[in-house]
Amino acid sequence: MVRFARHAGWVLALLLATAAARATAPDEYQVEAVFLLHFTQFVEWPPQVFKDAHSPFVIGVLGQDPFGSALDEAVRGETVNGRPLVVKRFASAADLSQCQILFIDHSAVKDAAGVIQSLSHTGTLTVSNVEMPAPADVIIRFLNEDRRIRLRINLDYARSAGLTISSKLLRPAQVVGTLPAA
Repeated sequence: MVRFARHAGWVLALLLATAAARATAPDEYQVEAVFLLHFTQFVEWPPQVFKDAHSPFVIGVLGQDPFGSALDEAVRGETVNGRPLVVKRFASAADLSQCQILFIDHSAVKDAAGVIQSLSHTGTLTVSNVEMPAPADVIIRFLNEDRRIRLRINLDYARSAGLTISSKLLRPAQVVGTLPAA
């Protein structure tokens, strides 16, 4: 009986450690929020995407906001090339205003084709975690493979938007489109 109690203690400790690890592991949207922040470091935007030297760098969310407070927490106090980083939420395509990164939630997919077409040459990095109805597509799509977030990057759409994506971001990603000549 003592032997069982000793093993039961180890099993209980293992179960508690596993539960604690699960409780602290970030969920999909927390990881995606951090990715959105890091895109600011690995993508170059043309200077004309900002109204003036004091304009903020804007990450927009179109549709329902799946991030909760995770995106706000990720960008709090951050700057991009001296510009304050702010988050704006847009309930519908009609509410959309200028932003440098636009995350399109699944709730806005019905408006996605029109939104993507209207942004295709404006220097906006379009991002989503859902497949868009053809022929529309975002520049970066989050892929959830075996509970890991991977990226699919469409280089042709990025070039069309006037954006340059760093090879550091491209290396681990699934790349669609043509790579620039070396």
